[in-house]
Amino acid sequence: MSRTTATVAASLPDHWEDLVTTALLGTDRRTPPGTAPGAKAPSDLLDAAAAVTVRRRAGLRPARPAERLRPAPEDPRPSLPPAAARRLAVLLADRPGASGGGRRGAAPDLMELLPQWLQAANARGYAAPPQALPALLDAARGRTDLRPAALRFAGPRALWLARLNPDWRFALRAAPGGGPSAPDLRDPLGIRRLWQEGLFAERVTLLTALRSRDAAAARALLEETWATERAEDRLMFLDSLRAGLGPDDEPFLERALADRSRNVRATAAELLSALPASALAGRMAVRAAACVAVDRTRDVPTIVVEAPHECDAAMERDGVAATAPAGRGERSWWLGQLVEAAPLGTWPGRLGGRTPEEIVALPVADGWQGELHAAWCRAAVRQRDAAWSRALLGEPSAPEAGGPGAVSLAERARLLATLDAGERAAWVAGFIETHGLSEAFQLLGVCAVPWAPPLGRAVVDALNIARDAGSYPWSFSGVMGLAERCLDPSEASRLDALLAIPDEPEDAAPGAASYWSEGFQRLVTTLRLRGAMLAELAPEEPAP
Repeated sequence: MSRTTATVAASLPDHWEDLVTTALLGTDRRTPPGTAPGAKAPSDLLDAAAAVTVRRRAGLRPARPAERLRPAPEDPRPSLPPAAARRLAVLLADRPGASGGGRRGAAPDLMELLPQWLQAANARGYAAPPQALPALLDAARGRTDLRPAALRFAGPRALWLARLNPDWRFALRAAPGGGPSAPDLRDPLGIRRLWQEGLFAERVTLLTALRSRDAAAARALLEETWATERAEDRLMFLDSLRAGLGPDDEPFLERALADRSRNVRATAAELLSALPASALAGRMAVRAAACVAVDRTRDVPTIVVEAPHECDAAMERDGVAATAPAGRGERSWWLGQLVEAAPLGTWPGRLGGRTPEEIVALPVADGWQGELHAAWCRAAVRQRDAAWSRALLGEPSAPEAGGPGAVSLAERARLLATLDAGERAAWVAGFIETHGLSEAFQLLGVCAVPWAPPLGRAVVDALNIARDAGSYPWSFSGVMGLAERCLDPSEASRLDALLAIPDEPEDAAPGAASYWSEGFQRLVTTLRLRGAMLAELAPEEPAP
């Protein structure tokens, strides 16, 4: 620093704001303190500012050092085989829309293979490579359907990373025990503290996790604060009781029937009706049985229905909604709710000792069949009753695709979900063989993956028939996409004969044959890729 600068700086107070104001106004309007106006004033101002800057920096007190970042936790699971780690990097590098849309061509959709890869890796207990964690969290951030499998695979290090990046905070909410204050489920004091003080999302996560471990403890925790919770919170908390629902929950749910929230009352009634031995189920059985009977005086025994004439206060308390939706008759609306909530075990005794198949086969008088069968469908789904589901589904080869009782494809899919995986696949295969693929998409969605061989063959044969008939390939794109993800990879070699471009029928859509060829090429390529993925995830054989 020059002698002049030192002289100016020594004569000035350490007022940084004054120097800034002088610089903004200009030295011709405001002269720095201790200096004379004139041509030298600007340089004197800059010298003073430099001196004050040095003085301020020299006098700065050091800040308290930040806490050293703790190392990421160890993941004790075995590492991925090298080939599988490379495959994961390729799958994570693919992004939706990268191809620009339009015609897909014969290339597999890698992003759609990632969920299956994660499922297979989790089944084998592998740990995620540390270098893949950022891309894995980014993929899970963009696709909520990936989150459970991705976070399970990512393990404890993903939660460590999520606390350092706000974009990944979803992992703390989605993973049980992921919140920064989430206690060990074996720590009663920590559980109680989080339940009393945590945010709503943390409390829901805690209740769900605790319910899966100790259903009674979770219910007791909820009962303690039930009266002080908001209505919308009570509804979400009550919904968590679906997991592990049992007879011990009945007293609490009965009290919830008197809740001031209509939605809470309806949910409590629904849960109680899923317990066939509950008092509510018994009350509903009495009401429903009074509405449905068999008339034996006719030439053919016929079910007759006398729907309720009113919805009294007791029915409303048990969850019956009094106001019917627009376009729906009140009496049919009340009847459907009563039958849906009544235990299905009510009907064989009430209707002459008949089996579910025999009951469903009975004619129903006065146009009540659709309403009655639809309510039985909902009851079979709610009560997870496979016998009634079979009766309502009927034979898959029945001439009418709707079967004897199901009212929609969605309803049939729900009924199928109550059956075991093998029976479900066999039923859908029989349905496709009779009715083709046009109505089978939702039904295929509830079948276990990979598809059982009879189901896989039925799908491929139906696609081949549609191609040979010159059908629009775009109408089957959804089924083709499902086949890429759900067919057993061992089926790839059987499909080679379908790769050639067939001759187009005269009435076929222009270019349909090439689209079909591309679709089958993509299907075969994807199946072989899935087979390779599974082989790469197999444990490495020890060297001899």
